[in-house]
Amino acid sequence: MQKTILAIRLFFIPLCAVAGWLVCYTVPEWDMHRGLAAFVGFLLGALAVLVDILLKGFSLRGLSAITFGLAVGTLISHMIGVSPLFAKGDPQLVFLSQLGLFLISTYLCTVIALRGKDEFNLVIPYVRFVPHEVDVPLVVVDTSALIDGRIARVCESGFLSAVLVIPRFVLQDLQSIADSSDLHRQARGRRGLEVLNELRKIKRIEIRIVESDVAKRQDLDAKLVFVAQSMRAKLLTTDYNLAKMAEFHGVQWLNLSHLARALRPEVMVGETLQVELMRAGKEEGQAIGYLEDGSMVVVSNGRAHLGKRVDAEIVSILPSAGGKMVFARLLSEVPA
Repeated sequence: MQKTILAIRLFFIPLCAVAGWLVCYTVPEWDMHRGLAAFVGFLLGALAVLVDILLKGFSLRGLSAITFGLAVGTLISHMIGVSPLFAKGDPQLVFLSQLGLFLISTYLCTVIALRGKDEFNLVIPYVRFVPHEVDVPLVVVDTSALIDGRIARVCESGFLSAVLVIPRFVLQDLQSIADSSDLHRQARGRRGLEVLNELRKIKRIEIRIVESDVAKRQDLDAKLVFVAQSMRAKLLTTDYNLAKMAEFHGVQWLNLSHLARALRPEVMVGETLQVELMRAGKEEGQAIGYLEDGSMVVVSNGRAHLGKRVDAEIVSILPSAGGKMVFARLLSEVPA
């Protein structure tokens, strides 16, 4: 894309110079100034390219907001200009008043439209260019979900097939965390950036960057909810307070921690399992291991097998604050 734009720019500037040269053929008085006309055309082309470069960060959404503001401002100034307020008076004074009204109204409406460019539906990223009757689910991803890291593994497994929407202010927040002087925050931010790069490498996942920003860091959560609400998308987060705010505003939210708990395998008394015994237990002869979901398994008479993977039979299950605690005995000790 950058090479294409560069080629267009390099073609446009000489074209303007040639146009300046050709203009002299249509105006006989300018026939002696062809070189100057070509130079002026060259300067105009260079000026247009310079303006194009300066507007590099200006999005199509900003352009739509400016167009909307200019249209509304022009309409307001026209309606007031043709009102009885300007029916009588000095024509020159009336003209100057109408001109001032036009400039002021268009300026104010344009500024208001730019400030609230997220608040009307003339925003290109909110339009879904898909065939009729085909719905593309959207999921807005926040900073905590990227730092958590599990989203990349979930997307790679194919369980999450939605389009991931990442607002620009989330990327900026992630970058500010990665640049923090606090080593812990810095590590979290860098992990979030690494997860983002992993997501970009997954071919089956589409990522859309929404050009949206926030004036204050405190408004980030509210803006996330607003973006998800405007796009009719779900919100993926591990932030409990943000999730409750989204729920209050009627926005569906997804939590990877809830998904992990839902995928925990259910174990029952009498079942056999394989577990690696990692450390000694409190009681004599006990050894402790862990299931894949983090549940603690206490194996009686297993201390002699520390560091090994053993087969054990579940004898009881005790609920705990961290989930559940499983008590088992070595399968070799189970009576035939």
